[in-house]
Amino acid sequence: MQSIGAFEAKTHLSRLLDRVAAGEKVTITKHGKPVAMLVPILLEAQPSQPDMESVIAQIHKARRGVTLSGIKIRELIEEGRRF
Repeated sequence: MQSIGAFEAKTHLSRLLDRVAAGEKVTITKHGKPVAMLVPILLEAQPSQPDMESVIAQIHKARRGVTLSGIKIRELIEEGRRF
């Protein structure tokens, strides 16, 4: 891991980002003290967005067999309006 001063990091940011994208870690210092670290993003560790169709299928599966036990939807709406 390399250390680089804040002024030099600002001046050569594009080059630094290329190195970080290649897997290198870079510590940025200010007056000789570390203040930040540039590290590559681990794309495999980021959660991917679920497929919308599978999410809808899971919702439908979860709703199967759920009933209002004789309560009418209109009664629930009216009760909600009272509060």
